[in-house]
Parts: sequence; C-alpha cells; structure tokens
Amino acid sequence: MKILLSNDDGYRAEGLAALAEAIKPLGAVTVVAPDRNRSGASNSLTLDMPVRAVRYEADAYYVNGTPTDCVHLAISGLFDFEHDIVVSGVNDGANLGDDTLYSGTVAAAVEGRFLGLPAVAVSLCLTPDSPRNFASAAQVAAQLVRRMARRPPQGFDGGPVILNVNVPDLPAGELRGIKVTRLGSRHRAKPIVKAKDPRGRDVYWVGNAGAGQDAGPGTDFHAVAEGYVSITPLQIDLTRHTAMPDLKKWLEVD
Repeated sequence: MKILLSNDDGYRAEGLAALAEAIKPLGAVTVVAPDRNRSGASNSLTLDMPVRAVRYEADAYYVNGTPTDCVHLAISGLFDFEHDIVVSGVNDGANLGDDTLYSGTVAAAVEGRFLGLPAVAVSLCLTPDSPRNFASAAQVAAQLVRRMARRPPQGFDGGPVILNVNVPDLPAGELRGIKVTRLGSRHRAKPIVKAKDPRGRDVYWVGNAGAGQDAGPGTDFHAVAEGYVSITPLQIDLTRHTAMPDLKKWLEVD
C-alpha cells in the first residue's frame, strides 16, 4: 500500500513526525507537506504563482503552498506512481464542528477524495495544559489505515470516504474507545483583537473560536469531551437538498 501523508502545520510539525512513525510499518509512505504553518488555509489552491516541491528527506517533500496544493501535486503528476490513501495530520489542535470548513488538515483529506482516494484527517484535541500525546493520535490513525486496507469503507455515493478523526489528548491506554459522530457547531467566534504594528498602524488578529453550541450527545464535541475518539464521515456535496422545494416555491412568488 502506498500512503500519502500531509498536514497544515508544516513539514517540521511534531504531529506529522509522529504520524509518519506510526504509519511506516503499513506500507510505502510519502510525505508532501507545506513549508510552513498553513492552518486555516481551507481548500485554497495557489493559482497566482508557481509552487515548488523540495525534497528534504528520502520520500519527503515540502511545498511553498497550501495543504491542498501539496496533495494535488502529489496525486496529479509529482510522482510516477499512484497512491492508495491520503492521511492528513496529526493536527496541532481539534477540528470539530465548524472548524472543518476552515481546516487545512481536513482540506488535504478532501483534496485526496476529490482526486479519487479514500482519506483520513486526524487531529489532536489540545487544551492549554495538554501533554501533547501526538503518538496516541498517530496510533489511532494507523489502526484506521490498517482497517481501511483490509476493507475500505464506502461513501454514501459509492465512492471513497473521508473520515474526520478527533482524538482527546490522552495516552493511548486512557482513550475510552471510538464513537461515530456528527459535526456539532460552535458559538459565534470571539471579536477580533485590535493591535498596533511597529509603525503605529492598526492591525487585527482573528478572535478565538467560540465554544461548542451544538455539543450534545452524538456530536464530535461530546465524544471528545467524554474521552472518546470521534470519527465523522464527511461528504463533498454541499447542496442543502431539503431546502430545494421551498426555494423553488419562493422563486415562483412575485
């Protein structure tokens, strides 16, 4: 099995190193990751300038672009062989609920699915005092990849699936198990933080994410809070199908 690893924290990230260590026994691993932290890059592709892939270790490359660029290059011609699966992470922080829309970690997995491969996005849910058990999250990823190699899960459309995996920051022996969840949602983000640059000009930092609003039983927020690994199957179709009949009626009214 040929496994493509990527992330959004950059090629030097601790989580990526832990993931590579855990995944290597399962097959031929190739790493293609951003040259720096690209958290929050979502599904952006770099179209206004060329991107470069630089080899920094055997079977490992960094790219001066986004996580989506990395996976797109790796699958669309950078190599003379085909990959079987994309694994993105281990992200330095949770990707729960609304986070998935902004996440470069999830975006790397989504790009793999766009290009026809099953994909897994793995995140470690850190707190301010977290011990940073990246190896624990990487072991969870390896277990899922091993299972997918034996019997790949199928998406609702019959195609490859995207799994969004969030792991509590606990040692492997303290994880309570795995729960299949739906995405919850957060409260509105905190206000922007205004500051001054060295020249006295106004600059702004994006405010912190809100706490879980829809975080009850069945959600990814709830599972992680209870000490379980959360796995949410994601789909690419953003169409709100249930709203289509009402929208048609709305358009018919003058």
